Amino acid sequence: MHHHERSRMGRPWSRKVTIRDDTVTSAAHLTLRQSLLPNLLVTTLFFLWGFAYGLLDVLNSHFQHHLSITPTLSALLSTAYFGAYFLLPPTLSSFILRSYGFRVTFMTGLAIFSIGCLLFWPSGVYSSFGGFCGSMFVVGAGLATLETAADPFLSICGPPRYSEIRLNLAQAVQGVGSFVAPLLASRVFFGKGLEEQGGEGLKNVQWVYLGVAGFDVLLVALFWVVPMVEVTDADMGLQESQIDGPREVGPFRRQYNLFLAVWSQFCYVGAQVAVANYFINFCEEAGRDRATSSDLLAVGQGLYAFNRFVAGGLLTIPAFKPRYMLAAYLGLCFVFVTAAMNTAGATSIAMLMLVLCFESCCFATIFTLGLRGLGRHTKMGGSLLVAAISGGMVFPPMMGAVVSARDAHTAMAIPMMGYILAFVYPVYVNIWKKDVMDSHRETTVGIEKPAVGEKALQLEEQRSKTAEGAC
Repeated sequence: MHHHERSRMGRPWSRKVTIRDDTVTSAAHLTLRQSLLPNLLVTTLFFLWGFAYGLLDVLNSHFQHHLSITPTLSALLSTAYFGAYFLLPPTLSSFILRSYGFRVTFMTGLAIFSIGCLLFWPSGVYSSFGGFCGSMFVVGAGLATLETAADPFLSICGPPRYSEIRLNLAQAVQGVGSFVAPLLASRVFFGKGLEEQGGEGLKNVQWVYLGVAGFDVLLVALFWVVPMVEVTDADMGLQESQIDGPREVGPFRRQYNLFLAVWSQFCYVGAQVAVANYFINFCEEAGRDRATSSDLLAVGQGLYAFNRFVAGGLLTIPAFKPRYMLAAYLGLCFVFVTAAMNTAGATSIAMLMLVLCFESCCFATIFTLGLRGLGRHTKMGGSLLVAAISGGMVFPPMMGAVVSARDAHTAMAIPMMGYILAFVYPVYVNIWKKDVMDSHRETTVGIEKPAVGEKALQLEEQRSKTAEGAC
């Protein structure tokens, strides 16, 4: 009987892959070593949506040229992609995450993403901009579902002290994907030999997305087979009591730190996407041709990825607190985008590339600081922070309208406004919420193991609270 049970457990198709969210697991006390493998596996996903995001920026510009559409209309591509982020994370993606756990959410997101990639084939065959927008919405739905699980997973899987470091390094891998995509696009999709043959460039897009779809299917199988840690809301409630003592986290509607983080993320991502979408237009105004502008975007995305690794390294130094880093980097984004607006030629391009450079740690740091102190509300909070990425569907159309009416240099006022609005959150965490931020930064949970008796007592107390709540 025991042999039968063991063999059954060894079969991937017969394993239990879900866990109740009110169950306390060993994930509440994960050490750095224990969290390494699952975090590395999830980090591979970040390259995927970095690549998809990088393609979006280049496709935006080239569709204007090859399909004869205006900058305002081309912004619909971003609206379709980021509109999925507005709809999915707070609804279906969040439901799947809280009901079935991280593994099932990863697999669902990858499946939807692969369907979206396959839809690029008929869109390319008919050179249909509407088809590309529909395909991009499905791609966005898959990536939004993936990110609903991946960003919170990296934030909470392992010692809380290293939360920002984990997510910044994973986001750096995403930045590598965003760096590779424009290089590939400028040479393979829309190389000089294909500039006069827009249809050929669009057909090449089909093949790349077909390859990405095949890779997605392999990843679904990998996530099914590989053992995965499941971190529950009950785990996060227990961990929060270890960090800040047995305080009441309070109802979800009073999590003001989270709501300000969501607002900041919405405005920041909107500004980031607007800059990247019209970076090529900006460079062409400054006197560069389309292929060179695409290469310059790749260099900017390379700086963005590199500085994420730098930021991750700096965060290992105690003096570089995440709340300080966020304020400094977001402030510098405002400084350099203002400089880009008011200069011309190579100088203005250099200023805009520095904006991309200092955007590097903003998203990940807003995300992890926004989750601090949420306890049992962590998964729902993560879903809202991912939904805030939908700022990318609001700011680019506004910027596109200004590009069409005036020019790309003047239009940089739109992302400048976004950085100003987003700065509300770093001000809040550095003045009114610094104690909670620092307690999570300094905690030894997951680094120093609790005594066996103490751990058992904490687990028992948590189970009792869970049982009372169920009643």
